[in-house]
Amino acid sequence: MSPETFWNQLSSFTTVFLGIFMEAAPFLLLGTIASGLIEVFVSQENLARFFPTRLIPATITGSLLGFIFPVCDCGVVPLTQRLYKKGLPTSAGIAFLLAAPIVNPIVIASTYSAYGFGRVLVTRLILGIVISFSVGLIFSLNKSPASLMRAPVPLANVHLELAVQDPAPNLSFFTRLKTAFRISGNEFFNMGRYLVIGSLLAALVQTVIPPSLIIAAGSGPLSSVIVMQGLAFVLSVCSTVDAFISLTFVKLFSTGSILSFLVFGPMIDIKSTMMFLGVMRPKMVFYLILLTFLLVTLTTLFLNNVLGW
Repeated sequence: MSPETFWNQLSSFTTVFLGIFMEAAPFLLLGTIASGLIEVFVSQENLARFFPTRLIPATITGSLLGFIFPVCDCGVVPLTQRLYKKGLPTSAGIAFLLAAPIVNPIVIASTYSAYGFGRVLVTRLILGIVISFSVGLIFSLNKSPASLMRAPVPLANVHLELAVQDPAPNLSFFTRLKTAFRISGNEFFNMGRYLVIGSLLAALVQTVIPPSLIIAAGSGPLSSVIVMQGLAFVLSVCSTVDAFISLTFVKLFSTGSILSFLVFGPMIDIKSTMMFLGVMRPKMVFYLILLTFLLVTLTTLFLNNVLGW
């Protein structure tokens, strides 16, 4: 490799890394702020009153929770971890983790801007809800959210004026707010390292493996679905902008394949996988990725082969 080629690849790697990281960091910040506010201001009793007790309604509620918390695939990870600590049901947490990057208002607006109101927008929302609901139900076989998660990271160098188990109503609002932001800052830096690692890996893969090579491999109904999911995993773009990126593939791939990109990518990509591994047990992350991949493949293959999309 000539020095000129090396420096060109290094420049490309740096540009891609900074693009992925700068795109994702604000949403991680948003998620950690929401996490800190929930930790301080929402009690387990309040969360229990909000969520249904029965499995099916609780999982559906988790799938739709993204309409309330407009967080991307990075911000949803610390928020889900915090909700689990507050007693969120297993199925609802998994459903929220997968659905929120698709069903939140910002992503809906960007998809509408890219494709208008039609089958891509509607089907993306439906698949996001149905697949997250299905994976959540499967994970409900594990009754304890704590068994899904790694041991919690201690809040280093953070002095908390209240115990972070439940809100303390006897403290002033500003004291509790200050505590919430301290928790948020600590979580942002704890989760940020996984975001950096994931962004580095995504940039490395994009630099070494050109997207054109991946696109060339997807010519059939099944292979195109798999290739588009692989491309979504590698590109690791935020779900707020992925609809515009997918427009470049509209003339190359079927609508079903485009939807596999738009559904799988927000749920699972390199940077979110690294963040999952930061808070969840590796075996659970493997099951989460495998189940999501299989369900997206089956549903979008149905769109390709049966409906002819």
